[in-house]
Amino acid sequence: MVEWIPLLPALAAALTAVLFVLRRDNGRLAAMPVIVATGASLALSVAAFQSVARFGAQIGQIEWLRIGDFSASVGFLLDGLSALMLLVVASVALLVQVFSVGYMEGDDGFARFFAYLGLFASAMLGLVLADNLLMVYICWELVGICSYLLIGFWYRNRAPANAAKKAFIVTRFGDLGLLLGIILLWSSAHTFEIAALEKLVQTDNLKPVLLSAGAFFTVVPLLVFLGAVGKSAQFPLHVWLPDAMEGPTPVSALIHAATMVAAGVFLVARLFFLFHASPTALQTVAWIGGFTAFLAATIALVQVDIKKVLAYSTISQLGYMMLGLALGGIAVGMFHLSTHAFFKALLFLAAGSVIHACHHEQCLLRMGGLHRRMPLTSWTTLAGALALAGVFPFAGFWSKDEILASALRSPALFALALAVAGMTAFYMTRLWFLAFAGEPRSEHASHARESSAWMGVPLVLLALAALAGGAINLPGSSSLTALLEPDRQAHGFAWPVAVGGLAVALAGIAVGVRLYGRDPARDAVTRLPKGLYRFLSNKWYIDDFYERGVARAAVAWGAMVAWFDRNVVDNLVNLAAWICALVGRALGSFTNGQPQFYAAVLALMAVIAAALVGLAATGALGGILP
Repeated sequence: MVEWIPLLPALAAALTAVLFVLRRDNGRLAAMPVIVATGASLALSVAAFQSVARFGAQIGQIEWLRIGDFSASVGFLLDGLSALMLLVVASVALLVQVFSVGYMEGDDGFARFFAYLGLFASAMLGLVLADNLLMVYICWELVGICSYLLIGFWYRNRAPANAAKKAFIVTRFGDLGLLLGIILLWSSAHTFEIAALEKLVQTDNLKPVLLSAGAFFTVVPLLVFLGAVGKSAQFPLHVWLPDAMEGPTPVSALIHAATMVAAGVFLVARLFFLFHASPTALQTVAWIGGFTAFLAATIALVQVDIKKVLAYSTISQLGYMMLGLALGGIAVGMFHLSTHAFFKALLFLAAGSVIHACHHEQCLLRMGGLHRRMPLTSWTTLAGALALAGVFPFAGFWSKDEILASALRSPALFALALAVAGMTAFYMTRLWFLAFAGEPRSEHASHARESSAWMGVPLVLLALAALAGGAINLPGSSSLTALLEPDRQAHGFAWPVAVGGLAVALAGIAVGVRLYGRDPARDAVTRLPKGLYRFLSNKWYIDDFYERGVARAAVAWGAMVAWFDRNVVDNLVNLAAWICALVGRALGSFTNGQPQFYAAVLALMAVIAAALVGLAATGALGGILP
């Protein structure tokens, strides 16, 4: 039944699209096929997880196509990693879909939105289950096109349309790297199957072509990681994710917090055997992850758009996951991916509840006083914020501090990770006080009211997961390590590091309460030194570099190519056409329709031919003619 996990949402998406086309039904019933199918996929995912826990990994495949000696299969690889991701993707997708019924009610594209959600869930579940790199790449691109469709859902507005294009174009650079890595792997191993590739690498039977063994095991993991950098919004390809907040907020919760952006982390974990064979690749992953975490956290400090704060927070936490993978292994990185999926989805959905209640107002400076008007949203946001900050006993405390413990082997990366922990606690405290404390600072905020049960129930369930999600890998249990890395001995929980990390988080919260507790109407970060505040507000000028440097250079290059095409290529083609026309006109003078003229020309040609034959016979032409 495993194959039905991704198929059910795809069939439901197709059914929703067909019903919409035939009946133009935009009511709540249009969401039911996708919600029911995703619920069924979640039930099957639970069964699959239990099956892996009892019987171990399973592989199933059928031949898809054969061309000569080349064959490709369609199949699934159900192991601890894919079973865990199935639960995360299916559960978050289902809760987001239920939330969307309330959030998107009345929208002209309601049915279309749910068709997109179903297609995305199918593509992501297929990516998680794929047993070979060819299917991984197909689902990888399907996830990308679903992201494009959902970010640009309100395509009639310029900002969402531009954000969708930006996301699609920026991630293409990463996808190109992944494609090249897959080609190099197939050229050397002549197989796309992940299990077969892992066996070849571990037994040292992979014979690289085009590159030496040392270069191959450095270049290929880095190319694969480039794909992860694009999808998981790591530096320097992180710039698309904040702009993607132009899409509907449930999209941000599903794609840009819990699932699609986690695909890059999952890819590194799935092909971790390649990275493990290359210390250079692992160091690259660690430093890119650590720097991205720090970079995004500093930018989140000064953002005033509630979704932009969470977007940069997501980028930062994805960097944390990469750092955990590189320094601590699969279990450490995936533990934080799992807990983060729930509390970050919670925070985005809570932000959606606030935005919906405030008539699509997203600026924190125009909110305030929402705790009294939206208590459920306020308390669940607080739960998500505490989990993200890593406060005991919330889920983030357990997963974040395993990353901190893993980073101890590199003092510089440990310092970066600890600084990120403090900044995360501060900017989430700032967000909560600006949105929920004090008095309303706008007409919309003063008339806000709590969201419907369609939106409230998912918030409560996700808040419970944010509180208790750390139970999947509590100290002493090592259940996640046994599931994901059965051959590896789990390390003990580093209580001194955990206490230190908690102290830093509490210090960040204390600073936030001190600055915003008495007067949340004043944004204290604006009192930073002007140069520093401008630097952070302008996102380290990285976006400016792309827009004013890379984009303008690309436009200039395009203009030069266009000039060459118009003035050189077109003129060469026109020259050939002019010559042909000239020859045609010359030959056309011989076709005047007069039989006597044709007879005269024919007689002349016959005389010339006879003369040439005669001259050739006497040798007068000196061998010119044969």
